Amino acid sequence: MTTLPRDPAILLSFINMKLRNNYPSLAALCDDLDADEEEIRNILASIGYAYSEEKNAFI
Repeated sequence: MTTLPRDPAILLSFINMKLRNNYPSLAALCDDLDADEEEIRNILASIGYAYSEEKNAFI
C-alpha cells in the first residue's frame, strides 16, 4: 500500500499527477494503490475539488 499525502493540497497534486501519467481512472488508481476512493473524494471535496471522469482529474 502506498502512503498517500495527508495534506489535501499535496494530495490533490499527487492524485492528479498519478491520474495524468499512470491511470485511466480514479478507480484504477485506488485499486492499484489499495487506497480508499471515498476517503480521497471526501478529502478533496473539503477543499472544493470533485473528480471528473471526462477529464480523469480532480477539478
